[in-house]
Amino acid sequence: MRIIRYLDPDHQIRYGAQRPDGAAQEIAGDLFGDHAVTDRPARVEKLLAPVAPANIFCIGLNYRRHAEEGKAPIPQFPVLFMKATSAVQNPGDPIVLPRHLRSDEVDYECELAVVIGRRCKNVSREQALDYVLGYTCANDVSARDWQGRWGGSQWCRGKTFDTFAPLGPCLVTPDEIPNPNALAIKLSINGQTLQDWNTDDMIFDVPALIAFLSGSTTLLPGTVILTGTPHGVGFARKPPRWLKPGDQVTVEIEKIGALTNPVEEEA
Repeated sequence: MRIIRYLDPDHQIRYGAQRPDGAAQEIAGDLFGDHAVTDRPARVEKLLAPVAPANIFCIGLNYRRHAEEGKAPIPQFPVLFMKATSAVQNPGDPIVLPRHLRSDEVDYECELAVVIGRRCKNVSREQALDYVLGYTCANDVSARDWQGRWGGSQWCRGKTFDTFAPLGPCLVTPDEIPNPNALAIKLSINGQTLQDWNTDDMIFDVPALIAFLSGSTTLLPGTVILTGTPHGVGFARKPPRWLKPGDQVTVEIEKIGALTNPVEEEA
């Protein structure tokens, strides 16, 4: 099932089950509990990020080719950082380049996002996918100057400005994606493809990430896991390719769809 989250004409946030023709039917109940698809058509005024995350866990250096382009050693354990939930952005809404706390090195990263559907802790690798509600596209937008030079050796400042976590366009349930590590993934800016690879290049696959992140740690329903990005990011290009006002950035993942966001400057 393909699930969308949207604002209806009465400004109520709802969920809908999207049909192949693009129309959707309203979902009643709790998406993380008992819910059912109704026969009522979804009245979509505005498409929202498919989930309002409980937490956002992010994995760095999780594609072999990306680690190589950054001249980083292959990690022994998943490299974990976090984004604030306030960084989430909707499909079609802008990625905003920081100007108050200025960055001139804002980068893109296409990523597969995993949404946890049930509370879990100390999950085994073998059971990990049983806790997944679905998958969506993500862009781990990153201010490299703050990430690398001004963040005090921590990544969070450069990763968690407002709008730096676009998600969407929909949430696809595991019955449609039995193997999340066999998906084509790419990113383009203004129609030019800059990242084009496959999730089979992950160093730690999705079951391994869920098992690791749930170790001695409770993952709440609605937890979003960003699973890393393939090679082709802006900082590794010569010259570097930073996001600039007027860009249109599209993340596309096989079996999920395309997430597009324009780029503009902070007012």
